Parts: sequence; structure tokens; C-alpha cells
Amino acid sequence: MAKGLVIKSTGSSYIVRMDDGTDTECRIKGNFRIRGIRSTNPVAVGDYVQVDEGWITDVEERRNYIIRKSTNLSKESHILAANIDQVALIVTVNHPVTSTTFIDRFLATCEAYRVRALLIFNKIDLLNEDKLAQLAELRALYESIGYRTMEISAISLQPSAILPLLEGQTTLLSGNSGVGKSTLLNALFGREMTRTGKISDAHDKGMHTTTFSEMYFYPSSNNHSPFAIIDTPGIKGFGTIDFEKEEVSHYFPEIFKAGRDCRFGNCTHTHEPGCAVQDKIITGDIAISRYESYLSLLGDCDESKYR
Repeated sequence: MAKGLVIKSTGSSYIVRMDDGTDTECRIKGNFRIRGIRSTNPVAVGDYVQVDEGWITDVEERRNYIIRKSTNLSKESHILAANIDQVALIVTVNHPVTSTTFIDRFLATCEAYRVRALLIFNKIDLLNEDKLAQLAELRALYESIGYRTMEISAISLQPSAILPLLEGQTTLLSGNSGVGKSTLLNALFGREMTRTGKISDAHDKGMHTTTFSEMYFYPSSNNHSPFAIIDTPGIKGFGTIDFEKEEVSHYFPEIFKAGRDCRFGNCTHTHEPGCAVQDKIITGDIAISRYESYLSLLGDCDESKYR
């Protein structure tokens, strides 16, 4: 029996980096999937596992993870990555458009699982004046809530601009298909780590180029500390899971803060009199887009359906 770190998942097998530094292809037995784990992938990249002759026999307790509702209706959830320090969510104002609902759902999940989130707005070289103004508004909104943001053009990226945010961390790289995750990864490492794809002209949507989750290691250098990045396939929607209705407001920092002044302690911020959140929406202190995302998560709790 030996211990290792899962660095790649193909769905049917896993690459595990053993404690001695060697990489071993491993599998899990069929009954492993049904030991009370309601997930399409009971083993995820970032997991520390026990290995016995090419079989993963156990997963050590996770420090944290990022999870979303699975599009596979026979399962409950899909774990994007485990044991991470932060998420770098790559978003684009255009080509393709990343909706604020998607951003807010992802951020709410980061809040729920206590993972720090960084918003990286990519493809700024493709934005006209109106879209640049929209970008500035979005950055101002999320920074006012407390999230760190930055804007880049991955195709002309100088790695020194982003490396300080990644040093010493294990970072999950995520976002919609086509937002430039693979381009960013290649720019950081200075070589082709993963394939890049083109945007569909007909629909202005990204096409999957990364098909498996994989962890990449950036070595130490004279100027930078080592770090790890977990690259994941692009995702279209982000369905949340295991959120209780009364807890949803906790995952929107500005709504949770304002809610302390509501007349009723169990205020849902939807119809109750004396709701401080509604007052903040009227004054513009809480963005209507954020409130709409909050309502959509409440809808998930009521309807138990994927969105």
C-alpha cells in the first residue's frame, strides 16, 4: 500500500504521482463508486489516495473541494477538484459572453466551500469601447464585494503579470468553454501544455479542447516560487448542490451583510416587510444582477433541478 496525489483524471483511469515521484496509472473498482459517494467522480484531481497494485483503495479526507451539479441525471454531483488553495475563474465579456449568473453561482460555491476566488477577465484585446466600459463596471462590482479581479489578453500575456497571484498555491483554473483557459496555461508555461480551440462563428461559443482534468506543476525559479494549476474542461452551466434555502444568502457577502439589519431574522429577502436587502437594491448598493443570481439559487433549492 502506498500514498499518492491524483494529477490527472480521464474518467476511466487516473494518473497518480506517488510519494517517490513516479507516476502510476490507476483505476477504481466498481464497488468503490457506490460506497455512499453520490458523484460521477468519487476520485478527483487533487485527491490524496491510497494505492495498492494499480488500484485506488481509499481517498483521504479532503481539505476542501469545488463541486457542481452533474449533467448526468443518474448521479448527484461532479467534483471539479479537491484540496485547492484558490480558484481562478476565467471569464470573458465577449467572444463568448460569460453571464453574471454563471459567475455568481461559481462564486457562491467558492464561498460555501471556503475557497478563495480570483476573477480573471480575458480577451480584453477583442473589446470595443462599450465592452471595455462594461468590463470596468463588472470589475468595480466584484471588487466592491471583496473579490480580486484582473484583466488580461492571454494571447499576448506577460507571465510576470499573473505569476505572483499563483506562487505557492494550488489553483483550480475554470470557466466556460472558449474563454481562453488553455491559451493562458500555455502562456504561463511558455510552451504548449494543452490544445487550444476556435470559437464557433455561428454561436460565438467555445468548443471543448480540454477533455480531462489535469494538474500541471510550475517549477521554482530564481524569481518565482513553485505552484500547481488544475486545468479542467470548460463548463456551460453551473448547477449548485446541497444548498439549504436559508443558507443561500450566506454565500453572497453583500446580501448577508445587509441582511443583518432585516426586521426578521429568517428574512428570505423576497417579500418580507422591513427587508434591508430590498432597501439596498433600491439605493443601488446591491446590484440587481447579484440579487437575480441569489433568486435563481433559491429556485434551485425549491425546484431541485439543474440550471
